[in-house]
Amino acid sequence: MRKLLGIWVVCMLVATSGIKAGEADKLFYALRTKVLTVKDYTADVRMKIDINRMKIPQLKGTLFFKSPNKMRLERHGGLSILPKKNINLTLSNLMPAGNVTVIDAGSAVIDGKKVRIIKVIPEDDMGQIILSKLWIDEANMLILKTETTSRNDGTIAMDLTFGKYASYALPDHVTITMDVKDYKLPKGITMDYNDTPPPPPKDPKEKKPKTQKGTIQINYLSYTINKGIPDAKFADKE
Repeated sequence: MRKLLGIWVVCMLVATSGIKAGEADKLFYALRTKVLTVKDYTADVRMKIDINRMKIPQLKGTLFFKSPNKMRLERHGGLSILPKKNINLTLSNLMPAGNVTVIDAGSAVIDGKKVRIIKVIPEDDMGQIILSKLWIDEANMLILKTETTSRNDGTIAMDLTFGKYASYALPDHVTITMDVKDYKLPKGITMDYNDTPPPPPKDPKEKKPKTQKGTIQINYLSYTINKGIPDAKFADKE
């Protein structure tokens, strides 16, 4: 049933696309190759988390990443391990792996730049990613925006701006938007926020919202790229 649904989605997207599929395929695979050239990095970051019910001070620290999905934040003034669920802070984790079907979805304008839009459907129907939508600056081979729908975490949107490290597809600034209705930061990991329960509905019949959006803004001040990071750096130290 899941495979039939995937085939139906592909057929519907193909029917609405007037651009040659081969061109979109080449664009996606070239972009993915560029993104995946970064095997690890260390970055000085400033991070702002805005989630309903949580008052979280701005985080300052060093962010460590190792492909494909290891990540750790060492805060200035304290140690904090980033949550492992419901959060993806890297572009590589929001791009489907393996073989994919790529559909050209037209064009748009972002900050005065014309961008190409593609939709990417993984052929692996058991993976976490169901569909990714990418807004691409073709001239500079950069992804300026993504919307990725996953099986467990809903839709995660990412807006990116680039500068000094654009040749590595590493952004200067990222804004991530996601559904956080059922999400809670563990106090044993991030130690300086106040988790205040929401007030009860005035009307007992009033339903809770189906979704609740949260944002994470990250400023990357500097990177050290592909110098190697030992796996021990990402081990839990609780």
